[in-house]
Parts: sequence; C-alpha cells; structure tokens
Amino acid sequence: MKDFAGKVAVITGAGSGFGREFTRIGAGLGMKLVLADIQADALDAVAAELRGTGAEVLALRTDVSKAADMEALADAAFEKFGAVHLLFNNAGVGVGGFAWENTVADWEWVLGVNVWSVIHGIRLFVPKMMAQGDECHVVNTASVAGLLSAQMMAVYNVSKHAVVTLSETLFQDLRVAGANVGVTVLCPAFVPTGIANSERNRPAELAAGEVTASQRAAAAATEKAVSSGRVTAADVAAKVFECVRENRFYCLTHPKILGSVAMRLEDIVEQRNPRDPFSLKPQVAPKV
Repeated sequence: MKDFAGKVAVITGAGSGFGREFTRIGAGLGMKLVLADIQADALDAVAAELRGTGAEVLALRTDVSKAADMEALADAAFEKFGAVHLLFNNAGVGVGGFAWENTVADWEWVLGVNVWSVIHGIRLFVPKMMAQGDECHVVNTASVAGLLSAQMMAVYNVSKHAVVTLSETLFQDLRVAGANVGVTVLCPAFVPTGIANSERNRPAELAAGEVTASQRAAAAATEKAVSSGRVTAADVAAKVFECVRENRFYCLTHPKILGSVAMRLEDIVEQRNPRDPFSLKPQVAPKV
C-alpha cells in the first residue's frame, strides 16, 4: 500500500503506545479510522483528539481476547465504512517471572490478548479484505521476544513467538492464494509505552496471584528497560508505515538486537545449547 488517503484502518490497542501513534499517522494521511481498546477513557481521549483534526473515527471499547467483541468490531467497521484496507492487530500485555511460577490466569490473560486477538483479527477481517480485490495490508505487533527466548519472560515469549509464526504462515498462505494482501510483523525491542503497566487493564476474573521474587525482578527489569528506551512509540509507528509502503514483512526497529537474534539462529543451526540472549546487553537482564 502506497496510497492511504480515504482508506480504512482498524487499530486494536488504539488507546496508548504504538496504537495511538498509528492512529495519529493514519489521520494525518487522510485515513478513516476504526479504533478499539479495552480502556474506555484512553480510547475516548484518542478518538476526541483525532476528531478534532477532522478525521472520521469509529471507536468501540473492545476486549480483543473475546471472539464476540472482535466480531462486533468487524461488523461495525464494515457496516460503517464498507471496507477495511489496513488492519493493525496491535493490542498487547505482558507478565514475567520463572516459567513454573506463572499461573493459569497469567497464561490465559496474556495468550488471550496477545495471540487470540490476532487469530480473531485474521479470521474476521482477512477474508473480506481478500474479497475486496484492492490492495490491503495486515500489521501484527509481535516483539523481539518473538525472535528470542529470554529468561523470566516465558508467557510473553510464547505469545510473541506465536504471533511471529502466525504472521509468517499468513504471509505464505496469502501468497499461495494469490491475494492482494500484504503482511508485516512488527518486532520492536524496549520502547517507552504502557506495556510495563498493562496490569491496569487486567480483568478481575484473571487477577494475578501472589507475586514472587522472580516476577518482581522481571517487572523491575522491564520497567527500567522500557523507560530508558531511546526509540519512541512515534518512531516505531513511522517505521511501520514505511514497512507497509515498501511491502516489507519483517519490521525491526532496533537493529542492534539482531546480534542476539543471529546468535540464537546460530545455536539452532550448530545444534548447541542456547546462549544467554542478554549476553550482548547484560545491563538489561533481570536479576533475582
């Protein structure tokens, strides 16, 4: 996609972080916007900001982990605008700690938001985007955690590896089907967004259990790394739109992390035990 004016974008997690910046760029390009977020006040604030610039906006509070909510979002988007050209499966949350200390609720919450939301987005929007016949694009927000397997991040790592492989498979499926739909998977490293405080939107029925020492250590390391990130959410959003224009699949915003990615792939090819993913940047590694 190179021409965005008048096209329709659907953005989950639109109330903060990357999602909010996607909306701002989309509005600046003259796009019609469908915004979804579980946090109503944040969603309303973004919608009001964009309408103030003259953008045409539909905003719906959405729990992206729930099929019914995502179905309602898709129905509303196509009813309002008649088409969707650019889909951002962007909503995300995270927890840390030793893998054996994460609860069933931890797994259900993170996989629900980070993985099931993407599954719902693909199954509900992609067939209709294909049928439109015009040029469309899907952006799935993963993470470098989908390319690495860092300690004390099991739940988050699993969710983001799932998004990467789902995106890669979607790319191949669309190629085989001859569809005019591009795919980009976004894999940023640490960026100052609301991800470190995602517990604010955690549902009561999936509340966290007693916090362990490893979970506190992981949370502290994430907060430190995220808050000190030099690449902003606006920088990442601009990079994503560049990747969409160029029909680039892998959108990597932190090139220095590629050394750690290469190290993991080398360990696989050489069939040796995995090295420490933080060995090239030990200052951000969690310590119990």
